[in-house]
Amino acid sequence: MLEGSGLIVPKRHAVDVFSLTPEEWIDTQELLMKAKAYLEKLYGHDGYSVGWNTGKAGGQSILHAHLHVIPRFADELYSGKGIRYWLKQGDNRGRV
Repeated sequence: MLEGSGLIVPKRHAVDVFSLTPEEWIDTQELLMKAKAYLEKLYGHDGYSVGWNTGKAGGQSILHAHLHVIPRFADELYSGKGIRYWLKQGDNRGRV
C-alpha cells in the first residue's frame, strides 16, 4: 500500500456504492475533500487514485461500501498507470 492511502467508510451499512443515499454521497464528497486537504499538508504527492470496488468481479472483498483514497507519487514504479492500465492488460481478457 502506498504511503497516505486510506478509506472513507459510511457509518450506515451499505453493501456497495450503489446503495448509498444522496445524503451519504454528499457526506462522502465532503470527507474526500477534507482528506485531500489533509494529505496535501503531509505529503508531496503528485496525484491520486480514488475509487470504489463493487461486486466480486470488481474486486470488492468487504461487503460494506468504502472509497479508496490513494495518493500517487511521480517516482513510483507504476506512476502514470491508473486502474485502467491493469484492466487493459492482455492477460485480463477473459471475455471477447
